[in-house]
Amino acid sequence: MLLALPIGILIGLSLGALGGGGSILTVPALVYLLGESPHSATTASLIVVGVTSLAAMAVHLRAGRVRVRSGIVFGVLGAGGAFAGSRLSASVDPNVLLVAFSVLMGGAAAAMLYRQRSGTAPAGPSAASQPAAPEHGTGDVGGQVGHADRSDLGPGGGVAVRQLPPRSAARARAVPSVSPARVVIAATVVGLVTGFFGVGGGFVVVPALVLALGFDMPAAVGTSLLVIAINSASALLSRLGTHASIGDGLLITFTAAAVAGAVAGSRVASKVRPERLAVAFAVLMIAIAIYTAARSIPALA
Repeated sequence: MLLALPIGILIGLSLGALGGGGSILTVPALVYLLGESPHSATTASLIVVGVTSLAAMAVHLRAGRVRVRSGIVFGVLGAGGAFAGSRLSASVDPNVLLVAFSVLMGGAAAAMLYRQRSGTAPAGPSAASQPAAPEHGTGDVGGQVGHADRSDLGPGGGVAVRQLPPRSAARARAVPSVSPARVVIAATVVGLVTGFFGVGGGFVVVPALVLALGFDMPAAVGTSLLVIAINSASALLSRLGTHASIGDGLLITFTAAAVAGAVAGSRVASKVRPERLAVAFAVLMIAIAIYTAARSIPALA
Protein backbone atom coordinates (compact mmCIF):
# COMPACT_ATOMS: atom_id res chain seq x y z
CA MET A 1 0.00 0.00 0.00
CA LEU A 2 2.85 2.41 0.81
CA LEU A 3 4.37 1.80 -2.63
CA ALA A 4 1.16 3.05 -4.22
CA LEU A 5 1.84 6.63 -3.07
CA PRO A 6 5.19 7.34 -4.79
CA ILE A 7 4.25 5.31 -7.87
CA GLY A 8 0.93 7.12 -8.20
CA ILE A 9 2.60 10.51 -7.85
CA LEU A 10 5.14 9.61 -10.56
CA ILE A 11 2.37 8.53 -12.92
CA GLY A 12 0.38 11.68 -12.25
CA LEU A 13 3.44 13.88 -12.82
CA SER A 14 4.00 12.30 -16.21
CA LEU A 15 0.38 12.67 -17.26
CA GLY A 16 0.17 16.27 -16.12
CA ALA A 17 3.48 17.36 -17.64
CA LEU A 18 3.48 15.36 -20.90
CA GLY A 19 -0.21 14.71 -21.55
CA GLY A 20 0.44 10.98 -21.40
CA GLY A 21 3.03 8.44 -20.53
CA GLY A 22 1.99 7.97 -16.93
CA SER A 23 -0.59 5.43 -18.03
CA ILE A 24 2.06 3.27 -19.65
CA LEU A 25 3.69 2.95 -16.22
CA THR A 26 0.52 1.95 -14.42
CA VAL A 27 0.17 -1.61 -15.71
CA PRO A 28 3.78 -2.72 -14.94
CA ALA A 29 3.58 -1.02 -11.54
CA LEU A 30 0.35 -2.78 -10.60
CA VAL A 31 1.60 -6.16 -11.86
CA TYR A 32 5.22 -6.27 -10.67
CA LEU A 33 5.23 -3.95 -7.66
CA LEU A 34 1.71 -4.31 -6.26
CA GLY A 35 1.03 -7.95 -7.20
CA GLU A 36 -2.08 -7.58 -9.37
CA SER A 37 -2.87 -9.87 -12.31
CA PRO A 38 -2.36 -8.40 -15.81
CA HIS A 39 -6.07 -8.28 -16.60
CA SER A 40 -6.95 -6.71 -13.25
CA ALA A 41 -4.10 -4.25 -13.70
CA THR A 42 -5.28 -3.12 -17.12
CA THR A 43 -8.81 -2.59 -15.78
CA ALA A 44 -7.63 -0.64 -12.73
CA SER A 45 -5.31 1.37 -14.99
CA LEU A 46 -8.29 2.70 -16.91
CA ILE A 47 -9.84 4.05 -13.69
CA VAL A 48 -6.61 5.61 -12.42
CA VAL A 49 -5.73 7.14 -15.77
CA GLY A 50 -9.23 8.42 -16.51
CA VAL A 51 -9.66 10.21 -13.17
CA THR A 52 -6.10 11.54 -13.19
CA SER A 53 -6.44 12.87 -16.74
CA LEU A 54 -9.55 14.85 -15.79
CA ALA A 55 -7.74 16.42 -12.84
CA ALA A 56 -4.73 17.38 -14.97
CA MET A 57 -6.96 18.66 -17.77
CA ALA A 58 -8.66 21.10 -15.40
CA VAL A 59 -5.33 22.84 -14.78
CA HIS A 60 -4.47 22.95 -18.49
CA LEU A 61 -7.98 24.21 -19.29
CA ARG A 62 -7.58 27.20 -16.99
CA ALA A 63 -4.31 27.99 -18.76
CA GLY A 64 -6.01 27.87 -22.18
CA ARG A 65 -4.20 24.77 -23.39
CA VAL A 66 -7.25 22.57 -24.08
CA ARG A 67 -9.26 22.63 -27.32
CA VAL A 68 -12.44 21.14 -25.93
CA ARG A 69 -14.44 20.66 -29.13
CA SER A 70 -11.58 19.01 -31.03
CA GLY A 71 -10.78 16.82 -28.03
CA ILE A 72 -14.35 15.59 -27.71
CA VAL A 73 -14.58 14.79 -31.43
CA PHE A 74 -11.27 12.93 -31.40
CA GLY A 75 -12.19 11.06 -28.22
CA VAL A 76 -15.64 10.02 -29.46
CA LEU A 77 -14.18 8.80 -32.75
CA GLY A 78 -11.73 6.65 -30.80
CA ALA A 79 -14.36 5.25 -28.43
CA GLY A 80 -15.30 2.47 -30.85
CA GLY A 81 -11.69 1.37 -31.14
CA ALA A 82 -11.31 1.43 -27.36
CA PHE A 83 -14.36 -0.82 -26.94
CA ALA A 84 -13.10 -3.30 -29.54
CA GLY A 85 -9.61 -3.31 -28.06
CA SER A 86 -10.93 -4.10 -24.60
CA ARG A 87 -12.94 -7.07 -25.85
CA LEU A 88 -9.94 -8.40 -27.75
CA SER A 89 -7.66 -8.03 -24.72
CA ALA A 90 -9.83 -10.31 -22.58
CA SER A 91 -9.10 -13.28 -24.86
CA VAL A 92 -5.32 -12.85 -24.99
CA ASP A 93 -2.87 -14.76 -22.80
CA PRO A 94 -1.58 -12.45 -20.02
CA ASN A 95 2.08 -13.07 -20.87
CA VAL A 96 1.49 -12.38 -24.54
CA LEU A 97 -0.24 -9.16 -23.50
CA LEU A 98 2.80 -8.09 -21.47
CA VAL A 99 5.26 -8.95 -24.27
CA ALA A 100 3.24 -6.90 -26.74
CA PHE A 101 3.07 -4.14 -24.17
CA SER A 102 6.87 -4.07 -23.84
CA VAL A 103 7.26 -3.86 -27.62
CA LEU A 104 4.81 -0.97 -27.71
CA MET A 105 6.69 0.87 -24.97
CA GLY A 106 10.01 0.42 -26.75
CA GLY A 107 8.56 1.64 -30.03
CA ALA A 108 6.96 4.67 -28.41
CA ALA A 109 10.22 5.56 -26.66
CA ALA A 110 12.20 5.22 -29.89
CA ALA A 111 9.75 7.47 -31.74
CA MET A 112 9.93 10.05 -28.98
CA LEU A 113 13.73 10.13 -29.06
CA TYR A 114 13.73 10.31 -32.87
CA ARG A 115 11.45 13.36 -32.81
CA GLN A 116 13.79 15.07 -30.38
CA ARG A 117 16.90 14.35 -32.48
CA SER A 118 15.24 15.32 -35.74
CA GLY A 119 14.22 18.65 -34.26
CA THR A 120 10.49 18.19 -34.82
CA ALA A 121 9.81 18.77 -31.13
CA PRO A 122 9.55 22.37 -29.93
CA ALA A 123 12.95 23.87 -29.30
CA GLY A 124 11.93 26.23 -26.54
CA PRO A 125 9.79 26.28 -23.45
CA SER A 126 6.11 25.52 -23.70
CA ALA A 127 4.22 28.27 -25.45
CA ALA A 128 1.89 28.40 -22.51
CA SER A 129 4.77 29.56 -20.34
CA GLN A 130 5.50 32.54 -22.56
CA PRO A 131 3.83 35.90 -21.99
CA ALA A 132 0.85 36.47 -24.22
CA ALA A 133 1.60 38.49 -27.33
CA PRO A 134 0.15 41.98 -27.17
CA GLU A 135 -2.97 42.49 -29.18
CA HIS A 136 -1.83 45.87 -30.46
CA GLY A 137 1.65 46.91 -31.44
CA THR A 138 3.19 50.35 -31.40
CA GLY A 139 1.36 51.19 -34.60
CA ASP A 140 -2.23 50.06 -34.30
CA VAL A 141 -4.17 51.29 -37.29
CA GLY A 142 -7.67 50.24 -38.18
CA GLY A 143 -7.58 47.33 -35.77
CA GLN A 144 -4.59 45.72 -37.51
CA VAL A 145 -1.67 44.57 -35.43
CA GLY A 146 1.63 46.12 -36.45
CA HIS A 147 4.84 47.46 -34.99
CA ALA A 148 7.23 50.31 -35.69
CA ASP A 149 10.12 49.56 -38.00
CA ARG A 150 12.84 52.07 -37.20
CA SER A 151 14.31 51.72 -40.66
CA ASP A 152 11.26 53.54 -42.04
CA LEU A 153 11.56 57.16 -40.98
CA GLY A 154 8.95 59.66 -41.96
CA PRO A 155 9.35 63.42 -42.43
CA GLY A 156 11.04 65.16 -39.52
CA GLY A 157 12.48 61.91 -38.21
CA GLY A 158 9.09 60.57 -37.18
CA VAL A 159 8.51 56.87 -37.20
CA ALA A 160 6.43 55.59 -40.07
CA VAL A 161 4.53 52.47 -39.10
CA ARG A 162 4.72 49.49 -41.41
CA GLN A 163 1.82 47.11 -40.91
CA LEU A 164 2.63 43.43 -40.43
CA PRO A 165 0.16 40.53 -40.65
CA PRO A 166 -1.54 39.64 -37.36
CA ARG A 167 0.17 36.82 -35.46
CA SER A 168 -3.02 34.81 -35.42
CA ALA A 169 -3.29 35.00 -39.20
CA ALA A 170 0.30 33.81 -39.58
CA ARG A 171 -0.37 30.89 -37.29
CA ALA A 172 -3.54 30.02 -39.18
CA ARG A 173 -1.64 29.86 -42.46
CA ALA A 174 0.96 27.57 -40.87
CA VAL A 175 -1.62 24.94 -39.85
CA PRO A 176 -1.98 22.30 -42.57
CA SER A 177 -5.36 21.20 -43.87
CA VAL A 178 -6.72 18.18 -42.06
CA SER A 179 -8.04 15.16 -43.91
CA PRO A 180 -11.15 13.69 -42.22
CA ALA A 181 -9.89 10.21 -43.11
CA ARG A 182 -6.62 10.87 -41.26
CA VAL A 183 -8.53 12.05 -38.20
CA VAL A 184 -10.76 8.95 -38.17
CA ILE A 185 -7.82 6.56 -38.64
CA ALA A 186 -5.68 8.27 -35.99
CA ALA A 187 -8.53 8.35 -33.46
CA THR A 188 -9.43 4.69 -34.07
CA VAL A 189 -5.83 3.52 -33.64
CA VAL A 190 -5.53 5.49 -30.40
CA GLY A 191 -8.76 3.92 -29.16
CA LEU A 192 -7.58 0.39 -29.98
CA VAL A 193 -4.34 0.95 -28.05
CA THR A 194 -6.28 2.33 -25.09
CA GLY A 195 -8.69 -0.58 -24.89
CA PHE A 196 -6.27 -3.42 -25.64
CA PHE A 197 -3.47 -2.42 -23.29
CA GLY A 198 -5.52 -0.64 -20.64
CA VAL A 199 -3.57 2.59 -21.09
CA GLY A 200 -4.80 6.08 -21.76
CA GLY A 201 -2.86 6.28 -25.00
CA GLY A 202 -1.40 9.72 -24.33
CA PHE A 203 1.95 8.78 -25.86
CA VAL A 204 -0.02 8.13 -29.08
CA VAL A 205 -2.60 10.92 -28.71
CA VAL A 206 -0.10 13.79 -28.48
CA PRO A 207 1.76 13.03 -31.74
CA ALA A 208 -1.56 12.19 -33.41
CA LEU A 209 -2.97 15.61 -32.51
CA VAL A 210 0.21 17.31 -33.72
CA LEU A 211 0.45 15.40 -37.01
CA ALA A 212 -3.20 14.81 -37.88
CA LEU A 213 -4.74 18.03 -36.58
CA GLY A 214 -1.78 20.43 -36.65
CA PHE A 215 -1.84 21.27 -32.93
CA ASP A 216 1.11 22.96 -31.27
CA MET A 217 2.68 20.97 -28.43
CA PRO A 218 1.10 22.82 -25.46
CA ALA A 219 -2.39 22.46 -26.97
CA ALA A 220 -1.73 18.81 -27.87
CA VAL A 221 -0.66 18.02 -24.30
CA GLY A 222 -3.71 19.67 -22.75
CA THR A 223 -6.23 18.33 -25.27
CA SER A 224 -4.80 14.81 -25.10
CA LEU A 225 -5.91 14.58 -21.48
CA LEU A 226 -9.54 15.06 -22.53
CA VAL A 227 -9.14 12.39 -25.24
CA ILE A 228 -7.53 10.02 -22.72
CA ALA A 229 -10.41 10.45 -20.27
CA ILE A 230 -13.02 9.71 -22.96
CA ASN A 231 -11.16 6.65 -24.28
CA SER A 232 -10.53 5.32 -20.78
CA ALA A 233 -14.22 5.62 -19.89
CA SER A 234 -15.24 3.80 -23.07
CA ALA A 235 -12.76 0.98 -22.50
CA LEU A 236 -13.80 0.66 -18.85
CA LEU A 237 -17.49 0.35 -19.76
CA SER A 238 -16.67 -2.61 -22.01
CA ARG A 239 -15.06 -4.39 -19.03
CA LEU A 240 -17.99 -4.09 -16.66
CA GLY A 241 -19.09 -7.51 -15.49
CA THR A 242 -15.71 -9.14 -16.06
CA HIS A 243 -13.81 -10.91 -13.30
CA ALA A 244 -10.95 -8.42 -13.27
CA SER A 245 -10.95 -6.54 -9.97
CA ILE A 246 -8.68 -4.70 -7.57
CA GLY A 247 -8.97 -3.84 -3.88
CA ASP A 248 -10.84 -0.59 -3.20
CA GLY A 249 -8.26 0.67 -0.69
CA LEU A 250 -5.35 0.22 -3.09
CA LEU A 251 -7.29 1.73 -5.98
CA ILE A 252 -8.31 4.83 -3.98
CA THR A 253 -4.80 5.37 -2.62
CA PHE A 254 -3.20 4.92 -6.03
CA THR A 255 -5.68 7.24 -7.75
CA ALA A 256 -5.44 9.97 -5.10
CA ALA A 257 -1.64 9.98 -5.34
CA ALA A 258 -1.81 10.12 -9.13
CA VAL A 259 -4.25 13.05 -9.04
CA ALA A 260 -1.92 14.98 -6.72
CA GLY A 261 0.99 14.29 -9.05
CA ALA A 262 -1.06 15.29 -12.09
CA VAL A 263 -1.93 18.70 -10.66
CA ALA A 264 1.75 19.31 -9.89
CA GLY A 265 2.81 18.01 -13.32
CA SER A 266 0.37 20.34 -15.09
CA ARG A 267 2.07 23.29 -13.41
CA VAL A 268 5.50 21.91 -14.25
CA ALA A 269 4.49 21.77 -17.92
CA SER A 270 4.35 25.57 -18.08
CA LYS A 271 7.84 26.02 -16.60
CA VAL A 272 10.05 23.22 -17.93
CA ARG A 273 11.18 22.65 -21.50
CA PRO A 274 8.85 19.90 -22.81
CA GLU A 275 11.58 18.16 -24.81
CA ARG A 276 13.66 17.60 -21.66
CA LEU A 277 10.75 15.90 -19.97
CA ALA A 278 10.06 13.86 -23.10
CA VAL A 279 13.63 12.56 -23.35
CA ALA A 280 13.75 11.63 -19.66
CA PHE A 281 10.47 9.80 -19.96
CA ALA A 282 11.56 7.97 -23.14
CA VAL A 283 14.59 6.61 -21.28
CA LEU A 284 12.33 5.47 -18.45
CA MET A 285 10.00 3.74 -20.91
CA ILE A 286 12.90 1.84 -22.48
CA ALA A 287 14.02 0.60 -19.07
CA ILE A 288 10.50 -0.58 -18.19
CA ALA A 289 10.05 -2.21 -21.62
CA ILE A 290 13.24 -4.23 -21.12
CA TYR A 291 12.20 -5.27 -17.62
CA THR A 292 8.68 -6.25 -18.70
CA ALA A 293 9.98 -8.29 -21.63
CA ALA A 294 12.57 -10.03 -19.46
CA ARG A 295 9.85 -11.08 -17.00
CA SER A 296 7.20 -12.16 -19.52
CA ILE A 297 9.09 -13.74 -22.46
CA PRO A 298 10.49 -16.70 -20.42
CA ALA A 299 6.95 -17.48 -19.25
CA LEU A 300 5.91 -18.08 -22.87
CA ALA A 301 8.28 -21.03 -23.22
